[in-house]
Amino acid sequence: MSDLQLFNSLTRQIEPFVPVHPGEARVYTCGPTVYNYPHIGNMRAYVFADVLGRTLSWKGYKLTHVINITDVGHLTDDADAGEDKMEKMAAERAQSIWDIAQHYTEAYWADVKALNIRQPAHWSVATDYIEDMLTFAKSIADKHCYELDSGLYFDVSSVADYGRLARAVTEEGEGRIDTVEGKRNAADFAIWRKTPAGETRQMEWDSPWGKGAPGWHLECSVMGEKLLGFPFDIHTGGIDHREIHHPNEIAQNQAFCGCGSLSEAANSGARVWMHNNFLVERSGKMSKSSGEFLRLQLLIDKGYHPLAYRMMCLQAHYRSELEFSWDGLGAALTRLKRMVMQAERLKDAEAAQPEHPKFTALLEKFDNAVSDDLNTAIALTALEDALAVKKVDAGIKRAVVEHMDDVLGLGLMDIARTDLRLRPRAATIAEAEIEDALARRKAARAEKDFATSDALRDDLAAKGVEVMDGDPIGWEWAL
Repeated sequence: MSDLQLFNSLTRQIEPFVPVHPGEARVYTCGPTVYNYPHIGNMRAYVFADVLGRTLSWKGYKLTHVINITDVGHLTDDADAGEDKMEKMAAERAQSIWDIAQHYTEAYWADVKALNIRQPAHWSVATDYIEDMLTFAKSIADKHCYELDSGLYFDVSSVADYGRLARAVTEEGEGRIDTVEGKRNAADFAIWRKTPAGETRQMEWDSPWGKGAPGWHLECSVMGEKLLGFPFDIHTGGIDHREIHHPNEIAQNQAFCGCGSLSEAANSGARVWMHNNFLVERSGKMSKSSGEFLRLQLLIDKGYHPLAYRMMCLQAHYRSELEFSWDGLGAALTRLKRMVMQAERLKDAEAAQPEHPKFTALLEKFDNAVSDDLNTAIALTALEDALAVKKVDAGIKRAVVEHMDDVLGLGLMDIARTDLRLRPRAATIAEAEIEDALARRKAARAEKDFATSDALRDDLAAKGVEVMDGDPIGWEWAL
């Protein structure tokens, strides 16, 4: 196998993966703030992190993966200003904040399952770690923090190289984030937020700085250290976290560890920082403030299998912008369907050792691709080439396909092509009615009764069913 090479956002270069603990890989992924449903752009981050984890497992490392659930502390502006997102949603819905958190956590987990994302070792929920956050904050308060009427603030000038991850070296760059009166530096951020006088929050705790709640950045530092230990191997998140959230997290880590310059990456709390790029959608429906934003469930309701979206993500490099369109999703669905149709022929074969001269070069191509900073676009072509190999034992071919799919996570041996039919939730015609009409149409064509065949096709078309006569395995349809 090739050595795994990963792009480190902190150093801005590709580096060989060298684990902190030999034979292990410890990974922390910034999870969702559960005040609303995740949109598909949010879910790209977890497909990326899943491929990373699968690759590390495939390379033989013992993986410990942590994904956090933010149920407190994240404000309405990612730049550390505004209302707490959870408190705001609970007030709008006139519901308990705990019920809000539970509902949207379960919705997120449903999307994780639908996208065939593996379960991490830990789902770390922020409110389970409040005492640990207080202990962490107390340990850094004297040297690195100061108190204002609104809470305890971190002094970014107290650590070396603040903002290096974002390359924000001037106050004008990283500093335009909050205008709290009394802050020493524009980029200083809240470690603990006091509940304003006369107010009561649903989530608030006692602290040495008054009753209140932790800042958003604090939780990730605390849970990363508690569950993985500093330094751990890899920290992942969306590229939006690279500019503010992760630099603030790194500053806290440096303070806690008594670490020096970020010229030594491990001083940041993690050896490697990795970020996936944005999913771009031109209509503006990627924002949760737009009302009917693009959720995975919307794709499913329109008839698309959720793994078509996973395929769409895999077709682009995680560090590249990915543009979403319905045509693009349809093309990804078609590509997935072709692969599933080829894999179906292998399901009755008993998997053997994935060793055969016809697959040697393809396995090497696949390994080189995923080892090159998770180049899934090239890895997909290697998998397609493997599926196309002819005159080879089906058991060996199945083993090769499963071996590659262990990394890509498309579940080719677990889904059928009928699962991938385009069937919107709002469709009224039953599948049994479609299949009956197709059977009668096939019989009519066999008897050269083309008038009946055409009438049946036109009737199906009137009901929204597109018949695909060219399907090589048997007639396919889409709604």
